[in-house]
Amino acid sequence: MKMIPVLICALLSLTVAESDLDKLYPELEHSRTIYVTENGPQLSVAAEQMKVVSRRGGNATLPCKIRMDQSMTPSRKMRIKWTKMTSDYLKEVDVFVAMDYHKRSYGSFHGRVHLQSSSPMDASLVITEITLEDYGRYKCEVIDGLEDGTVVVSLDLEGVVFPYYPRLGRYNLNFYDAERACRDQDAVVASFDQLYDAWRGKLDWCNAGWLSDGSVQYPITNPREPCGGKNIAPGVRNYGLRDKDKNHYDVFWRFYYLIHPSKLTYDEAVQACQKDGAQIAKVGQMYAAWKLLGFDRCDAGWLADGSVRYPISNPRRRCSPTEAAVRFSGFPDKKHKLYGVYCFKGQH
Repeated sequence: MKMIPVLICALLSLTVAESDLDKLYPELEHSRTIYVTENGPQLSVAAEQMKVVSRRGGNATLPCKIRMDQSMTPSRKMRIKWTKMTSDYLKEVDVFVAMDYHKRSYGSFHGRVHLQSSSPMDASLVITEITLEDYGRYKCEVIDGLEDGTVVVSLDLEGVVFPYYPRLGRYNLNFYDAERACRDQDAVVASFDQLYDAWRGKLDWCNAGWLSDGSVQYPITNPREPCGGKNIAPGVRNYGLRDKDKNHYDVFWRFYYLIHPSKLTYDEAVQACQKDGAQIAKVGQMYAAWKLLGFDRCDAGWLADGSVRYPISNPRRRCSPTEAAVRFSGFPDKKHKLYGVYCFKGQH
């Protein structure tokens, strides 16, 4: 609907300009040439699937097929360009460009992307060694002379969205702090699509958190007064876009409990995991094990950020009796010898 006033304004400007031209040059004759394409565009692109799902470290093929009128044949000057759209969709980042034998990849994609080229009409992009930052929407654009076509494909990554706030407590992160906090947890700031999917999976968290587009939102499946009101329908509550520097919110993004003969301080917990050929687990790894694997352990244990938590998939007396959840016991003094430890070991 916002497009209508813009178009009207443009048409009015054109009318005024022609009227002034008539007054200044009454003897000037005006002519217009109108090109009409009877059969529509002769080149277009399409994708057989609009979303591709992969995992970090894996590979993915983003589909893009060229369709041409039978009267056309691909020229040597046909250009194929792939770009990645930023989370706010305001900019595009170059990924890969190909024209005839000339091919170039850009930035963090250098050496990791190439065209599938199963046929002359195949412009599909193959991405290898996928990183967390590769998540998002990609645009395939094909230009051949005056003809062009585009299609947008999403790359989604398997994973878990989880709420997180650091030792400083709630609402102490600006956007850039949030990005760093997620990187420290081996994660990235979640997108709205990821948060929405998690909400549909029953994620309920009454704390406003940063999303990758700079907005601040939180998911509510059980409406209640402190969380937007109990008479409002369940949904993802939205505070809108916020100043990334000044505003402070929280942030969204083989695991095992180490059997040890005694309780541990934080430093002892780190060393115990290392001695077992592993590393002390991060918050996101606990959430992933709990959400994806149904991990259940009623023992509070140290995690890498200095917090103490435990995952409960089977609610029971003295162990989260009302709901399945990752229970948070706080950030105790690291010298306290009161807890076990959760470790994470990479599989090769």
